[in-house]
Formats: sequence, structure tokens, C-alpha cells
Amino acid sequence: MSDETEAPEPDAPASTDDERVSAQLFGVWSIDDISYDDESTRRYINVTPIAHTQGRHSNKQFKKSELSIVERLINRLMQTEENTGKKQQATRIVREAFELVHERTDENPVQVLVTAVENAGPREETVRLKYGGISVPQAVDVAPQRRVDQALKFIAEGVQGSSFKTTTPAAEALASQLTGAANYDVQTYAVNQKEEKERVAAAAR
Repeated sequence: MSDETEAPEPDAPASTDDERVSAQLFGVWSIDDISYDDESTRRYINVTPIAHTQGRHSNKQFKKSELSIVERLINRLMQTEENTGKKQQATRIVREAFELVHERTDENPVQVLVTAVENAGPREETVRLKYGGISVPQAVDVAPQRRVDQALKFIAEGVQGSSFKTTTPAAEALASQLTGAANYDVQTYAVNQKEEKERVAAAAR
């Protein structure tokens, strides 16, 4: 029996922070240090470097909030007659729009998108209640997840309205919607729709 013992293997050098490279959206935009102004919607605005999960959550209820907010925007842009099923085209539109947003604002377009969604989500809306055959509008608070859904819907509708049968490219229209909503410009379609819903709800209190 040999008295020789195996020498312990040297420990692998610990990786430093400089050696760790964070994944980036589209290989360009950082997803680190994204700030949230609205804590109620924070858990429903997921930011990841993945813009296409191949429908991994499509058959699971309420799993949509686990998708990246960028992919959810891409999916919303596909819900039109012209872009139905064209995910590569919708992804290209978002990528080009992000570049335009960065050129105009010199900010991370992912941060601009998050702020735009927070600003475009209505906090109040109306439902119809029936009393003895009479339909009466009633103001209700909007759930945080629905606020995010509504914000993405308004942004996509604004892009379609600005670019359909016009000379304005879809990427240009999307960049305008994102920067306008992030700055809470009431002339922007998404913010205008949010204000309209809240105005109607205030009248129905």
C-alpha cells in the first residue's frame, strides 16, 4: 500500500466582476440597473435579454408576465392584419425603434420602454352593472397586470394608427410612441387613451 497521497488540485481562480459579462438584449442593450417608478406593476414588467421564447408560456394561465416585456411588445405588434405571424418582422421593428430611441434620448431604450408602460397603464376604468334592466357605468380600480396589458395594447394601436397607409415607417412610429409615453406626452396615443379611460371612470364614480 503506497503512502503517497494525491496532491489537492489548486482552486480555480475566482471570477471577478470585470470578467462577468451580463447578457444584453439584441446583443446591444443592457438590462441591468433598470429602475421602476411604479411598485404595483414592477412584478409584471419582466426584463430579460431574451426576445423570443418560442411560445413557451402560451398554454399556461397568467404566465405571460414571466415573458420579457420586450417580447410581449413584439407579440402585440403582431396582432394586426399586416403583421400576423410575422415575428421576425415585428422583432426587426422593435430593434430599429430601440436604436431610434437611443439616438433621440441618449438613454437605454429598455428603460424608456419600462417607463412608457408604467405611464400608459390606466389606473381606473369603468364596468357596466345592470340594475333592473338598466345598465349603469361604475368606476373600478385596474389590476396591475391588466394595467400592463392595456399599456402594451395602447402602444401597439398607436403604432398601427401612425404607420398604416402612411409614409411613416413602423419603427419610427414605435419610437415616437415610446418616447412620448415615457415623457407623459398627452399628445401620444397611448397616454391619450389612458387619460380618456381615467376621465370616463372619474365621471362614473
